[in-house]
Amino acid sequence: MTISTRVRAFIVLAFALVVILAAVGATTALASHSWNGYHWARTSNPFTLKLGDNVSSAWDATLATASSNWNAPSATSTVLHTTVVAGASKRNCQPTKGRVEVCSKTYGKNGWLGLAQIWVYSDGHIAQGAVKLNDTYFNTSKYNNPNEKLHVMCQEIGHTFGLDHQSTDGSSLDTCMDYFSNIGANAGSASSTKPNQHDFDELALIYAHLDGTTTVAPFTNTGGRGKSAVGVGQDTNIDDQRAWGKEVRKDARGRESLYERDLGNGEKLFTFVTWAK
Repeated sequence: MTISTRVRAFIVLAFALVVILAAVGATTALASHSWNGYHWARTSNPFTLKLGDNVSSAWDATLATASSNWNAPSATSTVLHTTVVAGASKRNCQPTKGRVEVCSKTYGKNGWLGLAQIWVYSDGHIAQGAVKLNDTYFNTSKYNNPNEKLHVMCQEIGHTFGLDHQSTDGSSLDTCMDYFSNIGANAGSASSTKPNQHDFDELALIYAHLDGTTTVAPFTNTGGRGKSAVGVGQDTNIDDQRAWGKEVRKDARGRESLYERDLGNGEKLFTFVTWAK
């Protein structure tokens, strides 16, 4: 092999390596909004997470659409699927082990528009989740439009999977996991009302590994965990800010907060709050 041929071969090899590293780096940068690694334990992929329908008829179609959007694009390209089932907690939205209860109610003028809550075991596995939509605000003309309702519903459900936000500056990345608000001048915009490909990429990363047990209903009880779901029975009013623990994060615009409550034995309750403007 001549020197010039060797040089050309080296350049080709180096260029190929740069392309590969760039592709890996791009994927890492674009898919980087895991919520501290919290995830549902499961022994195989794909798995199906139940969304309990505890919402009013005014929200049924929104819940069905959000569930369908999170199931896109296809069974071969995402690890997590959802299915809407009958709710188990219409009265007070108490959580149910192994699934997510989705609820709507006139919770009052307490400042919050929507909540996403997860109860986490000491090993970082999600035990149960809840999504709550405050009709005190959604019944007003400011928030009562299908785009804002779908944005908030989609985002709160996404948090219960273990997803954080993609962006917090208020601009639209055309994902429900950003801070865009579909009210006022944006009320007619369908931007940011469903997940985008980066959300599915992140879910693929979060759920790439398998676990030796499952926290997805039906639940296999292991490790000395009791029959009751983690944290259940400690509060009957977990939509009350006093039950959320300490505020550990708040965005600069004051629209989102994250609360953490220590439940003992390494178990925690996390509450993502979307504040009304």
